[in-house]
Formats: sequence, C-alpha cells, structure tokens
Amino acid sequence: MFAIDPSFLMWATLLLGAAVIVLYAVERIPLELTSLGLILSLLVLFHVFPLRGADGENILGAGRLLEGFANPALIAVLALLVVGQGMVRTGALDRAAQLVLRLSGGNLVASVVVTLVLVLGISAFLNNTPVVVIFIPIMQALSERFGRSASRFMMPLSFAAILGGMTTLIGSSTNLLVSSSLIELGEQPFSFFTFTIPGVMLAAVGLVYVLVIAPRLLPERATLAGKLVAESGKQFIAQITVPADSKLVGEKAVAGLFPTLRDVTVRMIQRGEHAELPPFDDFALRAGDVLIVAATRKALTGVFALGAGVLQPELRTNPRRREEKKGPWTSGDQILAELMVTPASRLIGQTLEQIGFRYRYHCLALGVQRRSRMIRARMTEIPLEAGDVLLVQGRQEDVQALRANRDILPMEWLTTELPAREQARLAGLILLSVVGLAAFGIVPIVIAAVLGATAMIGLGALNIRQAARAIDRRIVLLVGAALALGAAMQETGAAAYLAGGIIDLFQEPAWVLSALFLVVALLTNVLSNNACAVLFTPIAVSLAKGLGIDPMVFAVTVVFAANCSFASPIGYQTNLMVMGPGHYRFVDFARVGLPLTLLLWVTFSIFAPIYYGL
Repeated sequence: MFAIDPSFLMWATLLLGAAVIVLYAVERIPLELTSLGLILSLLVLFHVFPLRGADGENILGAGRLLEGFANPALIAVLALLVVGQGMVRTGALDRAAQLVLRLSGGNLVASVVVTLVLVLGISAFLNNTPVVVIFIPIMQALSERFGRSASRFMMPLSFAAILGGMTTLIGSSTNLLVSSSLIELGEQPFSFFTFTIPGVMLAAVGLVYVLVIAPRLLPERATLAGKLVAESGKQFIAQITVPADSKLVGEKAVAGLFPTLRDVTVRMIQRGEHAELPPFDDFALRAGDVLIVAATRKALTGVFALGAGVLQPELRTNPRRREEKKGPWTSGDQILAELMVTPASRLIGQTLEQIGFRYRYHCLALGVQRRSRMIRARMTEIPLEAGDVLLVQGRQEDVQALRANRDILPMEWLTTELPAREQARLAGLILLSVVGLAAFGIVPIVIAAVLGATAMIGLGALNIRQAARAIDRRIVLLVGAALALGAAMQETGAAAYLAGGIIDLFQEPAWVLSALFLVVALLTNVLSNNACAVLFTPIAVSLAKGLGIDPMVFAVTVVFAANCSFASPIGYQTNLMVMGPGHYRFVDFARVGLPLTLLLWVTFSIFAPIYYGL
C-alpha cells in the first residue's frame, strides 16, 4: 500500500467512470462482465492506494465498496420484481388487459388511448417490465383487429410504461436507487409521493406526444410471418417437404430461384434444425428439405401435380429420424406464430438445440429475429436473448398452450375468455398491501417489498424457483458497481469537482437544473438508467450544496432525467422488449424518442423553477 496525492485518486476515479460509460454504451463486453471489472478495479485501486480518513482508516475499503450489494433500495427493487412476477404468473393483470379488448369495439383511437392510460397508471405502482409483457399481446391483437402494423403500437406501449414509472417512488427502480443514494450521502430520502406532482405533469405531456405525434413518426412494418407472404396478390403460405423421388432433389437455385418452382417464391428452407434464407446461391436441395413458400393456390396445385414435394414436413425419407415421423409438428393443421423470449426466461443463454425446442414445445422454430434483424446463419447455434422473437410452426392447440408458459410469450392474443386463476385475487391484494404500507409510511419501502415477495411465495402465488427467475442478475451487478463508483466519486471529491465546473459554467440555479436534466437524459439513452441515476446523484447533491439549494430538488431532477430512456433501445429494458415485436431499427427510437426527451426537458425546465421557487 502506498501514500498518494488525493487528486490522483480523484482523476483515477473519473477515468474509471469515463471508461465504464464507454463500455456500457458500446456493449462489446457483456454488461455483467463490465460491472465486475469496475468493482475489481475499484477494489484494487483503493487497496493499493488507500484513501485515509481522519482516524487513519481506509475510507474506501472493500466493505464500503461492496456494501451496495446489501443496499436497501436494491433489495426493494429485487423484491418488487418478485411481486411483479407473481402478478404476471397468476394472471392478475389479465382481466384488465382483457377489458381493453372488450372495450375496443370499432374505434382504434379509443382503444389505444384506454390501453396506454391503463399501462401508465399500472406502471406507477408496478415494475414496468411485467406490465409491458402483459400488454404486448394486447397491442398485437389491436393491430390485427384494425388492420394496422404492430410497429405503430409497440413503442408507444413502452414509452407509456416509462412515463408512468416517473410518478411514484416504486414506479421505477431508478427512483428507489436515487432515494437510497440520498440516504448514503446523509440526505433526506424521498417519500412515496415526493415527486408525484411534477411527475404527473411530465407524464401528461409525454402521453399527449405518444398519442398524437409518435404514431405519425413510426413506420409501418410487416410481421415475421407477414414477410413470408408476398405483398401483392392473394397468396398462401405453404410448406413443402422434398421426398427422395422429387424432381427438386439436387436442384440448385439460379439467380435465387429454383427452376421447377418458377411460379413459387421460396422464403425459407429448413434442413433439420437449420434454416436457410434467400439468396440460395449454390444451394442444392436434398431429400427431406422443408421449403416455406408463398404462392397462389394455382401455383401450389401445379407444384404438387408435378410431384415436386408433399405438404407438411413428414421427414419419412430419413430412416434414422423415424422418431420425428410422429412429431406433432409433422401432422394436423399447422399454423405460423411469433413467440417472444421473456426477460426472466429460462431459455436465455441457450440455443434451440440445447433447449430441444421442438420436443419441449411441440413446435418447429423456423426463424429468429433479434432487434428487427432476421438472423440468417446457423439459427440453432445462436444463444437466445430476452426480446428475441421466434417464428414457429405448430398445431393450433400447441401454440395456444404456450400462453401458460412464462418463458416464451405468444404475440397473438385471441379474444376468447381467459381462464380464471385462483391466485389472481390474492396476488392483487398483496400488491395493494405493499403499495398501501409504503404510501402511508407505515413501514419503509424495503420492508413492504420484502413482505410482499415473501407473501407471494408463502401463499402459493409463486414457488421459490419462479421467484428466483424474476431476479435480474444484470440489475444486481450493475447497481452494485454503480453504487461503488458513486461512493468513490463522493469520497475522492470527483463529484464536487464536476459540480463546481457546471456551476461555474451556468451560474443561475434554473440553468444549472436544466443543464443537469439534459446531460443525464442524453446519457441515460446510452447507459442503463439505473447506472445514470446512481452516478449522477452525488453530483446533483454537490450542485445543490454549491448553490445553497435543497438537494431534494436536484435529486428529483436526476430521477426524471434518468427515466427519459426514449431515444435508444438499450436505455431501458422495455424498449428492447418491444423492438422485436414492433420490428424497429435503432434509428426508429432516435427519430421518435429524441423529440420526446427534448420535449420533457423543455417542460421540466419551465415547470421546475416555478414549482420549486428557484
């Protein structure tokens, strides 16, 4: 251990902060690994070069840097995730979602308004992720009912959930983390409704934008299944299996077309567990290949008259795969469907072959879409991620059965009555109890959240395994690392140094407040909102003290700005979740989300100085 000038530790901390911001933004290294690397770097730095306090002890020893993992706000966030999972699993929100479909009638505008207002209201008291999981199929159903592309609905759904999370203490994990950071900095934490009035103001302005402006900026894009069908003419999707005696055996594509299938558009070729997408240059067909084609009824009739193939993938030509002859994906009335991998899915990190997808779910995976891109090569060797959309083929009853599965979410929602779930009412009462205990200050939020999670498990709404699946390891590592960096910035003077620079630049409190909002709002779109919140809270407190203003005002600014994760899909998990179902590209979020971020910045910059008397 060496004695060192404290300014060296300040600059080293700032350098680490800048490096981790870049690594989080580019995503070349997994977020978890970046977080662990940051923690290790801080532990080594302050062990080799300890920061001594008045008593000679190392202020930033291992105990201080790692105490973020026992942070009450982090525990509360994880417990609320378990409560939210209980609400999802028991179907407690399904009746509200089903009500939207019943009330939709023939008015598209009314249906969308009711849905988004409901999502905004629920998100004020429940973690945004399960809310969006529940309402993605609802938006899909509305788009199909009114003949519109789902791309016009999915992004507004995510934005409404984020806006709702701004209004109460438990609406977002960001809010809880800022409140906890205030406690660590020796300041007064938030109460349940501390920022509800300005939050409702911002949410109202944002909702008007989402309802009126956003739909005009969003694209119309076809679904995965729709892309397999030609745009013009009345075409049918069909599946052709190439038997051993077919004329197609050994045939190669010429300019992307197979000569025998000149009137048929081949969209995909399935060979065993592997899918081949156009162009099919130098690709020779084999017996047992399954072709997904789009063609008119007349063209299909001609294909089968020529003996080129047979309907349905019977795979009877391969004696070593005789067991597949009896697979449910080879017989009966087959349909195409889209399934989304949910955030807490057990499938994350596994390939289709490792999962044994067709045997487990009785459906054949035909394609994987990730962030609006169709993955072309070696589909079954790609580990699945949350938000991936699978295009599958299976019997109607097998696809419908997947609605009860929480690992994958069918993107279609039929309007039949949902089955009553005996634990749904119990889960709803638990959530209301958590909200009531926290809102009225009967117990701290962390106690109310842990009590709710325990009740969900103890009363049978969830079992231990299901509760564990609700906990996101990325949140744990990211928050722990961000709190460690925040502590280092506070103790080394890095936060005060940055705050002093901002004050010198803008002078007036109202301008400083506005600048802080804009900087955090822009950065939260390239970092995690949780990381932004924890990193900027010490800076916000230092700014407030430097200006002689109540730190609560600047902390609230961080809350709202860190929640403005609208301009990129990586800023917030719900954006990633809707990216596949909405078939968005990265630029779509920038085109629609950046104006919303700037609108909220202007609104806050005008409203906050008046409301807080600056």
